[in-house]
Amino acid sequence: MGRMVDHVFQVDDDRCFGCAACVALCPVNALFLDNKLAIVEELECTHCNHCIPLCPVHALSIVKLVNT
Repeated sequence: MGRMVDHVFQVDDDRCFGCAACVALCPVNALFLDNKLAIVEELECTHCNHCIPLCPVHALSIVKLVNT
Protein backbone atom coordinates (compact mmCIF):
# COMPACT_ATOMS: atom_id res chain seq x y z
CA MET A 1 0.00 0.00 0.00
CA GLY A 2 1.33 3.44 -0.89
CA ARG A 3 1.00 6.74 0.88
CA MET A 4 -2.64 7.83 1.07
CA VAL A 5 -3.44 11.40 0.12
CA ASP A 6 -5.40 13.31 2.78
CA HIS A 7 -4.52 10.74 5.47
CA VAL A 8 -2.17 10.89 8.44
CA PHE A 9 -0.58 8.28 10.66
CA GLN A 10 -1.88 8.53 14.21
CA VAL A 11 -0.62 7.20 17.54
CA ASP A 12 -3.14 6.98 20.38
CA ASP A 13 -1.18 8.49 23.28
CA ASP A 14 -3.53 6.90 25.82
CA ARG A 15 -2.81 3.39 24.53
CA CYS A 16 0.85 3.49 23.49
CA PHE A 17 3.19 2.33 26.25
CA GLY A 18 6.46 2.43 24.32
CA CYS A 19 7.05 -1.23 23.51
CA ALA A 20 8.85 -0.11 20.30
CA ALA A 21 7.54 -3.00 18.18
CA CYS A 22 6.48 -0.48 15.53
CA VAL A 23 9.85 1.26 15.64
CA ALA A 24 11.68 -2.03 15.07
CA LEU A 25 9.47 -3.00 12.14
CA CYS A 26 9.21 0.29 10.22
CA PRO A 27 10.96 -0.24 6.86
CA VAL A 28 11.64 3.49 6.38
CA ASN A 29 12.56 4.37 9.98
CA ALA A 30 9.67 6.84 10.25
CA LEU A 31 8.93 5.92 13.87
CA PHE A 32 10.91 6.59 17.02
CA LEU A 33 10.27 6.66 20.76
CA ASP A 34 10.15 9.85 22.78
CA ASN A 35 9.50 9.52 26.50
CA LYS A 36 8.05 6.00 25.97
CA LEU A 37 5.67 7.14 23.25
CA ALA A 38 5.82 6.25 19.56
CA ILE A 39 6.26 9.32 17.36
CA VAL A 40 5.92 9.30 13.58
CA GLU A 41 7.81 11.45 11.11
CA GLU A 42 4.76 11.92 8.89
CA LEU A 43 6.74 13.05 5.85
CA GLU A 44 8.86 9.89 6.04
CA CYS A 45 5.95 7.49 6.64
CA THR A 46 4.84 5.64 3.51
CA HIS A 47 1.57 4.39 5.06
CA CYS A 48 2.67 0.83 4.35
CA ASN A 49 0.61 -0.47 7.32
CA HIS A 50 3.30 -2.94 8.43
CA CYS A 51 3.28 -1.60 11.99
CA ILE A 52 -0.47 -1.26 12.57
CA PRO A 53 -1.42 -4.95 13.06
CA LEU A 54 1.75 -5.52 15.10
CA CYS A 55 0.81 -3.06 17.86
CA PRO A 56 -0.29 -5.13 20.90
CA VAL A 57 -2.57 -2.35 22.20
CA HIS A 58 -4.01 -1.15 18.87
CA ALA A 59 -2.55 2.35 19.30
CA LEU A 60 -1.68 2.90 15.63
CA SER A 61 -3.93 3.93 12.76
CA ILE A 62 -4.04 5.87 9.54
CA VAL A 63 -6.93 8.30 9.51
CA LYS A 64 -8.49 10.52 6.88
CA LEU A 65 -8.07 14.23 7.47
CA VAL A 66 -11.33 16.06 8.08
CA ASN A 67 -11.93 19.15 5.96
CA THR A 68 -12.24 22.26 8.08
